[in-house]
Amino acid sequence: MGIYLNPENYKFQETINSEIYVDKTELIAYTNKKLHTEQKYICVSRPRRFGKSVAAKMLEAYYSRGCDSKELFRKYKIAKCDSFEKHLNKYDVITLNMQEFLSRSKSMDEMISRIKKLVMRDIKKAYSDIDYFDDTDLTESMKEVYEETKRPFIIIIDEWDCVFREYRNHKDDQDKYLDFLRDLLKDKEYIYLAYMTGILPIKKYGTHSALNMFSEFSMTNPDVLAEFVGFTENEVEALCTKYERNPMELKEWYNGYHFVKEKSVYNPKSVVQAVLSGICDTYWNRTETFEALRMYIDMNFEGLKDNVLRMMAGENVPVNTGSFANDMVTLNNKDDVLTLLIHLGYLGYDFDHECVFIPNNEIKKEFATAVSVSDWGEVSKALKNSAETLNAIWQGRTSQVVEGIEQAHFETAHIQYNDENALSYTISLALFAARNFYTVYRELPSGKGFADMVYLPRKKFPEKPALVVELKWDKTAKGAIAQIKEKQYCKSLEEYRGNILLVGINYDKDTREHTCVIEDYKIGE
Repeated sequence: MGIYLNPENYKFQETINSEIYVDKTELIAYTNKKLHTEQKYICVSRPRRFGKSVAAKMLEAYYSRGCDSKELFRKYKIAKCDSFEKHLNKYDVITLNMQEFLSRSKSMDEMISRIKKLVMRDIKKAYSDIDYFDDTDLTESMKEVYEETKRPFIIIIDEWDCVFREYRNHKDDQDKYLDFLRDLLKDKEYIYLAYMTGILPIKKYGTHSALNMFSEFSMTNPDVLAEFVGFTENEVEALCTKYERNPMELKEWYNGYHFVKEKSVYNPKSVVQAVLSGICDTYWNRTETFEALRMYIDMNFEGLKDNVLRMMAGENVPVNTGSFANDMVTLNNKDDVLTLLIHLGYLGYDFDHECVFIPNNEIKKEFATAVSVSDWGEVSKALKNSAETLNAIWQGRTSQVVEGIEQAHFETAHIQYNDENALSYTISLALFAARNFYTVYRELPSGKGFADMVYLPRKKFPEKPALVVELKWDKTAKGAIAQIKEKQYCKSLEEYRGNILLVGINYDKDTREHTCVIEDYKIGE
């Protein structure tokens, strides 16, 4: 029993003592299957606060010979698995939080030396009777312990990639670190499992791709571990039932990540905060500013701003993730930036269609803040003023609505502004603040066709009017209103009992001007 070798289970005990703990112990059943196989190397990458460290603490508590965790796990899912008792507290576990070592070291050499010394101190305390050939050689000493005791090791490394984030421009230091990990882990018969967590997947480094023995589970493809990325829909619904929260509201705010093997994944940090407080807000990124996101979306790669604007308007955009070097500096094109934002949690990824999107309201607000303070011309102004544009619609002040739309009308350098679809991007940006009050639907089936855009008030804003928006290209705004009525676009809102505003917007390609007409509507008209 030591600090790094065979720690006690108090860290996981604190986790399950928390008011909200969602049972993810079935991950242990998966790692049990990989013990002492060629698939024993597992690297899991997730965004910040998506439960990576919780999983590491859980595995530590389960495998460590330094504690008795049977009662700790008894009421959780893993206790029902056949392999539960077979591997429970049976291994020499070494746990390393690389961020902790990095923060207390002035150089890479010092960091690696510190790791070796501290782990060797624990090993020598636990196995003081072994005649070590060289007690400064961690790898050789672990081998000697195994030869004497036949007790295999499990290595758990949390924040494995912090070196590549903190030493992002120091390739020599990164190479030293990779060499250390390779020497520690690769082709060691006495290691039965190596489990690493981080934000970034394993760095692609030519001859230094020495960690290629790892199976990777990332935000682009978590594969069979998809249910452990965040909270699943069933898990969130159970929390909503227990705490009497609105599941639809949590879905809009924190859902949106989806994978081949799990179609609905929520941001766990934010769900816990929202459930406990009863207030949906931006929680995930509160400890950091939006500057990180702003730095990446402001990069001057062709098509990047175009893609960001499309996603803010609710569109998916194609991406090629193959060229990404798995670091934060080797960014050669917009696809590399978008792929990095997937791993950082700012974008969701559709594996089947190879496209990216902004997953939920929480992240949309981050993008809106970042763009509003960036030098994106009238688009930035439009986002800042979108609340005023929305208020102008409520009050029927069409001239101010048109002014807000004109601000959001980005030039053809960003998007080819030549049809109603492009016009819808502009309206989405001009009314971006509406997402605070409304659930937004595009192409909503209604009556005899599809309403271009429908804004339905959230339950906690019953005083706000619903908005039915029809867009026209080189026709008339009055004609847009007439079409809403003729095709009965409000028919699907018959159960809605609040006020409804019809909003017709037209763009004249000759005058290059927008016009707007707003009318009150009563159900049954």
